[in-house]
Amino acid sequence: MKFDDIDFNELYVKQKQDSTFKMKSQDAWDKKAPSMNKKVHNSIYNDELLALVNTNDCESLLDVGCGVGNLSLKLATKLKEVNSLDYSSGMLDILKENANEQNLTNIKTINKSWYDSWEEVPKCDIVIASRSMEVVDMKEALSKLDSQAKKRVYLSYKVGGSFLSNDILNAMKREIIKKPDYIYLINILYSMKINASVNFVRSEGRSTVYTSQEDFIKSVSWSIGDISDIEKERLITYYNEKIKDKEESIDYVKWAVISWEK
Repeated sequence: MKFDDIDFNELYVKQKQDSTFKMKSQDAWDKKAPSMNKKVHNSIYNDELLALVNTNDCESLLDVGCGVGNLSLKLATKLKEVNSLDYSSGMLDILKENANEQNLTNIKTINKSWYDSWEEVPKCDIVIASRSMEVVDMKEALSKLDSQAKKRVYLSYKVGGSFLSNDILNAMKREIIKKPDYIYLINILYSMKINASVNFVRSEGRSTVYTSQEDFIKSVSWSIGDISDIEKERLITYYNEKIKDKEESIDYVKWAVISWEK
């Protein structure tokens, strides 16, 4: 078999279906929005990703899966027009509140999902999909991003195939089926005749972001689903021994930033 004969999107779809990590509903993201708004704006992730975004000769942005606006708000100060798209109305409501507080009038919100028609979504100079590509069909999603971009596309995707660290999984004694890793996206883009660049950025991990036992366990449950009583006990032990009152180096998570020019 030749490399070009491999259907990486088919492999992606299969592994995505089998993965332990399931996609969240609109209602789940609506409920998540207030807590996310407290944490997401002051993160090394924003700084490192935005350092890679070239806004030269650009006036417009489409931010796909914009959430509460951690990137939209910052780029609105550099660009003439920002279109922030998310299927969670709760996220968009908070984004609008944030924009009003910062006196930003050039942000337009769009309440759509990956699976809706984007016929009425404006094409923009830059398209960003930040940590928002947990989709059923990756090739279809990448094609949508590419078709909406006039000049540049940037997307970020979790490295390693798991939303939980090995330390946490080992503490729980939980075995998982990983989700597709970022290399699938590179190979799918290659099959689409798109030669993309890859860089890596960091975000703060759970050991850094969550400073209470309750928040930590909720965060783990959000990622992996239902947790048994014995797993909860193990997580409490892990938190008390490894995280609580520890003054150690910051825990980081790695993200691949995949980009290409039109």
